[in-house]
Amino acid sequence: MQKLRSIGFIAIGAVAGVLVSLNFQAIADRAARAPLPIEELRAFTEVFGAIKTNYVEPVEDKKLITEAINGMLTGLDPHSAYLDQEAFKELQVGTQGQFGGLGIEVGMEDGFVKVISPIEDTPAFKAGIKPNDLIVKLDDTPVKGMSLNDAVKRMRGKPNTQITLTISRKGESTPIVVTLTRAVIRVQSVKSKMIEPGFAWVRVSQFQEATPENMVKHLEGLFKQGNVKGLVLDLRNDPGGLLHGAVAVSAAFLPPKSLVVSTDGRAEDARKKFYASPDDYARRGDDVLKGLPAAVKSVPMVVLVNGGSASASEIVAGALQDAKRAKVIGTQTFGKGSVQTIMPLGNNTAIKLTTARYYTPGGRSIQALGITPDIVVEDPSDTATRVREADLQRHLENSKAQAKEDPKKEAAVTRAKPVTPAEQKPIELGTKDDFQLSQAIAFLKGEPVQSQSPTVAQQQPASGDTKPN
Repeated sequence: MQKLRSIGFIAIGAVAGVLVSLNFQAIADRAARAPLPIEELRAFTEVFGAIKTNYVEPVEDKKLITEAINGMLTGLDPHSAYLDQEAFKELQVGTQGQFGGLGIEVGMEDGFVKVISPIEDTPAFKAGIKPNDLIVKLDDTPVKGMSLNDAVKRMRGKPNTQITLTISRKGESTPIVVTLTRAVIRVQSVKSKMIEPGFAWVRVSQFQEATPENMVKHLEGLFKQGNVKGLVLDLRNDPGGLLHGAVAVSAAFLPPKSLVVSTDGRAEDARKKFYASPDDYARRGDDVLKGLPAAVKSVPMVVLVNGGSASASEIVAGALQDAKRAKVIGTQTFGKGSVQTIMPLGNNTAIKLTTARYYTPGGRSIQALGITPDIVVEDPSDTATRVREADLQRHLENSKAQAKEDPKKEAAVTRAKPVTPAEQKPIELGTKDDFQLSQAIAFLKGEPVQSQSPTVAQQQPASGDTKPN
C-alpha cells in the first residue's frame, strides 16, 4: 500500500470533496484511444474563432480556453471544477487547518454563495452567520454570475482586513449587512471533555492532516481521568476533510482490518476498499493509533450527526453504524457520497473531477441519501431548512435501488420543527444547552431518549421515547 501513501492528500467535503491522485496520464491515455467527436470539435473551433474576430472587445486565448474548461466541468455536477493556480494552492493549504479568511464552508446555489456551515470560533461564527444564508454581495460586488472559486478568493485575504457581506436569510424581509474582519483561521479539528463523570465527548469539526493524532491525544486524556462508561463522537456540522483521517478515526473504534469504506467508478483505479489498517490511514509509515487505550475499542458509543455532517463524517458514521459499533443519533446527514479526483494539468493548475461513489461497509451508497440515524433527535436551535446534496442542481444520482425513493422524503423527517424566537439562537455544542448531546448521554445511561426538546414537544403531537437495546 506504499502507493496509497504517495498519492497525496485525499480530501472530501460538502463543498469540495477531492480524492487526490496522480493518475491523470493514464486517464488521458485511455481518452486518447477513444474516437474524437470531430463535428463537436469543429463547432468549438468555429465559436472560438467567432469570438476572437467579432466580440466587442479583444479576448485573450487563455481566458477563452479557461472558461471553456470551466464550462465543461461545472456542467457535470456541483463538485467538478477547474482549479487555477491560486485555487489549487488554497485547496492544499486548507487541508492543513490554517488559512486567512472568514471561516465559512460554502457552496453555490442558483448563482449565489450558500453558507453550508460557519466554522466554530471564527469571525463568521461569532457574527452570527447561519447555515443556508445566501451571500448576495461581497463589498459592493454582486455575487450573481461569480464562480465559487472567485467568491472564495474575495472572502479570503490577509488577517485584519475587512469585507462586507450582504446576506439574504429566509424569514428576514430585508438583507442583512455585516462587516467581518478577516483572521487567521486555525481550525482545531478535535475538542473533548467529560460531560459528567464516566461520560466523555469528543468532537471532530473537520478531518485534517493532524486529526487522527490529535484525536488519540484527546482520547488518552479522557481515559486517564477514570473509568469511561460511555463515549459520544460528535460529527455534527463536520463538512468532511481528508479520507485517511476518516479511515483512521473509524479504525480507532473498529476491530483491526474491518472494512471502513469502498469506492466504485468506471476506471479500475477508482474501485478501492479502505480498511481499519495502518496501510490505509498511516501517512508517514507510523501507526498514529498504536497509543490508544484498549478500552476505546469496546466503550459504548454514540455518533452524533446532522444535516451539516458530510462526506468524511458520513463515512465514519456509516462505518460504525454498519459494524454495529455505535448508535447514530441526530438528523439525516448531507449526502455527499462522491469521489473527486484531482488531476494536475501542469503550471500548478488542475481539474477536480467526480470519478466514483462512496459505499459503506454494508454496501449502502451515501450519495444523495446520506446516513439515516438509528434514533432521530431534533436540534431545537436549528430552525433552518437545510439544503442537502439531493437538493443541488445536477447532483450525481444514487446508484443503488433505494435511489428510486425520494431522498427529500427522508430529509423532511429530520428538519427542525417551528420553535419560539427565544429558541432560535444557535447553541454552543458540548454545553448544558446542547439538547442532542444530552439525549446521547441519556441513551448511554440506558435512560429514555426524547426526539424533541420539551418546549418543541408541547407544540407537536407526542412521539414515543426510545431506549437502548
